[in-house]
Amino acid sequence: MVCVYCGSSTKVINSRHQQRSNAVWRRRQCLVCNAIFTSREHIDLTESLRVQQAQDGKQLTPFRRDRLFLDIYESCKHRPTALGDAIALTQTIIDKLCLEAKGGLLTRLQIVTEALAVLKRFDLAAATAYGAYHPPRK
Repeated sequence: MVCVYCGSSTKVINSRHQQRSNAVWRRRQCLVCNAIFTSREHIDLTESLRVQQAQDGKQLTPFRRDRLFLDIYESCKHRPTALGDAIALTQTIIDKLCLEAKGGLLTRLQIVTEALAVLKRFDLAAATAYGAYHPPRK
């Protein structure tokens, strides 16, 4: 990685795996200007996960975090803190889905089931709204 201040090479001086978010936190130091900054590395879900849309398993699409986020946000619109809630809920759902993904493959049913389970624990009205547009069909 290059320095955000001068564009030179950097070295890692501290690194920690983040258990909850499946990410890596790193403290970096520039080799030229000695500036210290923090970086966070996350999985590129679009490239790593595929969603099986149909039962026949032929139609695979990239996993899109933004689509899941918008669906969760629409379900939480009745809440005064809808944006913050949707961000946190989406990350919780993604963390759980990453544990379920076998070979980088998820089914639509897995996504809907996990989203409904998380939403039911958080807000029953949001779960009902989500379930109305995303029925857990097979």
